[in-house]
Amino acid sequence: MICFIKVIRWLPAQGMAIFPLILIKEDSDYKNEQLINHEKIHLQQQLELLILPFYLLYLGNYLVNLIIYKSHNQAYRNIVFEREAFVNDDTKNYLETRRFYSWLQYI
Repeated sequence: MICFIKVIRWLPAQGMAIFPLILIKEDSDYKNEQLINHEKIHLQQQLELLILPFYLLYLGNYLVNLIIYKSHNQAYRNIVFEREAFVNDDTKNYLETRRFYSWLQYI
């Protein structure tokens, strides 16, 4: 997978994937393999859903979670796409063995 990494100092998160970019907050984050892998998982999810539907599902899942959990952090951590990424971001070869639509098992 080809991706481009760009440092954005005002980024509200440590990292963010907006196809085909991985945005990071600090120069040192280039070396954070877990963070980069986490964001690459999101790029793969975005490709599977042809990009735009990913963002709609992501936002919809976040809003439903916000109603359920009444907490931004809990709503964010329970987005199905984030759940897959957090569980697997420390596995270096995860994207090589990952099946399409693996995020569905985190619903």
